[in-house]
Amino acid sequence: MSEHSAPGAPTSGPDRAGAPAPALSVRDLSVSFRSDTRTVHAVDQVSYEVAPGEVLAIVGESGCGKSVTSMAVMGLLPPTATVTGSIRLAGRELVGAPEKELTRLRGKDMAMIFQEPMTSLNPVLTVGRQIGEVLRRHQGLSKKEARERTVELLDLVGIPAPRRRVDEYPHQLSGGMRQRVMIAIAVACDPAVLIADEPTTALDVTVQAGILEVLRSLRERLGTAVVLITHDLGVVADAADRVLVMYAGRGVEEAPVHELYERPGHPYTHGLLGAVLRPGGEGKRRLPEIPGLVPSLESQPDACTFAPRCARATDTCASGRPRFEQLRTAGAGHLAACWHPHAGADA
Repeated sequence: MSEHSAPGAPTSGPDRAGAPAPALSVRDLSVSFRSDTRTVHAVDQVSYEVAPGEVLAIVGESGCGKSVTSMAVMGLLPPTATVTGSIRLAGRELVGAPEKELTRLRGKDMAMIFQEPMTSLNPVLTVGRQIGEVLRRHQGLSKKEARERTVELLDLVGIPAPRRRVDEYPHQLSGGMRQRVMIAIAVACDPAVLIADEPTTALDVTVQAGILEVLRSLRERLGTAVVLITHDLGVVADAADRVLVMYAGRGVEEAPVHELYERPGHPYTHGLLGAVLRPGGEGKRRLPEIPGLVPSLESQPDACTFAPRCARATDTCASGRPRFEQLRTAGAGHLAACWHPHAGADA
């Protein structure tokens, strides 16, 4: 990518030599919510692409726009939301598409694992009926065929005794099993794109490892493109191929996962990684923190939104919005939107 690329321009997909066409392409996506008194700009010109069989992690602190971005892709935002930019699923434009078309695509060509399985699953229906509903709607299976396929899916996501579990209700399952049921619903029709929104939140580390292994196995078996939304950098290191870091509704850095961890370019990414608790660290050493507060999302300043919290900020940072560009001192595909990025050595 040129150093003079447009803000937020993605680097994956056909722009990379020899790369497959993207399963999902998001360009200059902006989402705002209006009320009688104010407008909140939750997502501001975010771009990314995900190839078939690739896992892209979107990371950032709460309120940075990660989940809103995914809900926009799925077409699940409320009427108060205004969405601009482009979202293409295998080349098909979704922004402005009729609700009837989006309903047909959801669950079949694109699917989402939601954050809270206990609130996302219907408590009065068996898990088998909830999975079977997707199969009957999108694949036209009979009730008997849907049940058999549901048992196969429960086995695929690692639920023991699937023929017994198919007739159980969500409250009869553990948190990890409920999350696996959500995954089974999402992958029932072999979607091209799977969005996993905080799939391991509130689960213990053993269950987390199991969930990540399920996602990894599904990616390898089905060639599904996975967008993994999380704030857990340990999960990112274990599961992702590439990472997009978001701050205050904007993309601020994108890189292959190992490149990002070894040479973070944006000061915000540097701060996030510095606050990770590491095994074998120095006793009771206080973890470094990023000073200041996240800015209000009611404005879209033509400046770096991280500058008020950044130790590297200068007057230049308030003079205009930094471009999303290839870092000169980093490997290919490592971009950051920063006027004064870290060089390899000082990161």
